Amino acid sequence: MKRLLGLFYIKNNCKKPLYVMLINIIMVLSVFIILLIFSYRQTVILNLAEGQSVLDKFIQNVSKLYDYRVIILDGFLFTILISIASFFGSLLFGILASLALRSKIQILHYISRVYIEIVRGTPLLVQIIAVYYFVGVLFQLNNKFLAGVIILSLFEGAYISEIIRAGIEGIPSVQIETSRSLCLTVRQRYIYIILPQVVSRVLPPLAGQFVSLVKDSSLLSIIALNEFTLVVQNVTALNYNYTEGYILLGIGYFVLTFAISRLSKYLENRFLYDS
Repeated sequence: MKRLLGLFYIKNNCKKPLYVMLINIIMVLSVFIILLIFSYRQTVILNLAEGQSVLDKFIQNVSKLYDYRVIILDGFLFTILISIASFFGSLLFGILASLALRSKIQILHYISRVYIEIVRGTPLLVQIIAVYYFVGVLFQLNNKFLAGVIILSLFEGAYISEIIRAGIEGIPSVQIETSRSLCLTVRQRYIYIILPQVVSRVLPPLAGQFVSLVKDSSLLSIIALNEFTLVVQNVTALNYNYTEGYILLGIGYFVLTFAISRLSKYLENRFLYDS
């Protein structure tokens, strides 16, 4: 009995053998798969043709999705592309905003503070509509890809700026005072003391922010940007196989975010240090 309980209970932070981890993972996945199958059955059971089984219906709907595999793959790859481009754009906005917050020029400080508070205080959906349909029209921004990158960059940049600010302020003040006593310039202080420590501190949360960015990119479907979500919506609307389409959509985003989460975990362990 104790051996059986030992499969599900960790005592004194002991590391369990690999087979124990596999057993627990298999059990959790089994419960999840059973719930998914039951939910799917209840969803499609009313739409079955005479003599048609749930499995037959599932295979039929999946084959319809497979016919559009090229379009769906293009949408998936486009989501990866716009997410990567937006991440670098948000890094740029985040760095500029965090530096402006610390600037002695008050107008820059307040511009940055207003930008951060507005972006963090309003939903992304509202920002997409405002930037694309109002600001975009004003500046004749007709390129949807560029508009999507700018919108996501502005949104995520406000959060990244706070991550960078926290990383800078987390550096012990004694190090800053020491650098001043050594007559280092501001440029030398940032290059040799601040930046190396900030990079190690902010890499893990930045990877986590990238996960949020990938998921947030799905909202760009409202401006008819042909990313993963809009493509799947269009395909399922043609064949009315919404259940299978959204299952595929969930799996696709999970694959992306899980890979980034693993990277975030690796970076967290790689740059872990005692404060």
